[in-house]
Amino acid sequence: MQTEKVIDYIVDWLKSYATNAKMDGFVLGISGGIDSAVTSALCAKTGLRTLCVEMPIHQAPSQVDRGREHIQFLKKHYANVSNTEVNLTSVFEEFKTAVPQTKRDSFLDLSLANTRARLRMTTLYYFAGLHRYLVAGTGNKVEDFGVGFYTKYGDGGVDLSPIADLMKSEVYKLGEALNIPNSIMKAAPTDGLFGDSRSDEEQLGASYDELEWAMKMVEAGKTSSDFSGREKVVFDIYKRLNRANQHKMEPIPVCEIPKELK
Repeated sequence: MQTEKVIDYIVDWLKSYATNAKMDGFVLGISGGIDSAVTSALCAKTGLRTLCVEMPIHQAPSQVDRGREHIQFLKKHYANVSNTEVNLTSVFEEFKTAVPQTKRDSFLDLSLANTRARLRMTTLYYFAGLHRYLVAGTGNKVEDFGVGFYTKYGDGGVDLSPIADLMKSEVYKLGEALNIPNSIMKAAPTDGLFGDSRSDEEQLGASYDELEWAMKMVEAGKTSSDFSGREKVVFDIYKRLNRANQHKMEPIPVCEIPKELK
């Protein structure tokens, strides 16, 4: 990959899109992870106003520290970058008291995890509306179009997706070129939605490198019967997640009424 040229291409694309949309800049959430770090740096390089928002909800201190380190790095190098923090912990806790109580199980845990992401989306659009900003998505290709590892109308609720055509490994290459802090480059990827230290790999059952391999194998027309051992396990994980999360990747279905019924 021609990393520097890819960076320039994305930056030009971002600036052109915002200009054509007659918007004044970008807003995005900073999580302390590689995807939001790279995306915010790309937005900053446009020269347009870029608002970085921290939205902790019972967040692990290490994630908060990495996010703040990155924001300070951006503000040091880009005069167009600003930041704010909205602690959503009390909002999240109040939400839990407002909805019907249910038995605590995996479905409840997942529903509440997705609620965190949707509270953050709502917050980003609040700032977007105030300042005429575009909400920049931070999803990469294997997450958005491979295994659907994001929250529908949460971190998936955005105006544009600058890095969604890049594999996770390619995002790291951009991170190196953009001088993203080493603490972020070395951190294990996590969505931070469960209030514990579980990594993306623990949730998915495979590493991003493995899932990228599986995605390429599917695109090459391979099937599960072509593999054995760990390769077969990873391939089947990818296919299962891809199938289960198609509802996130496909356009919202519209019930089209036959003309004779109208």
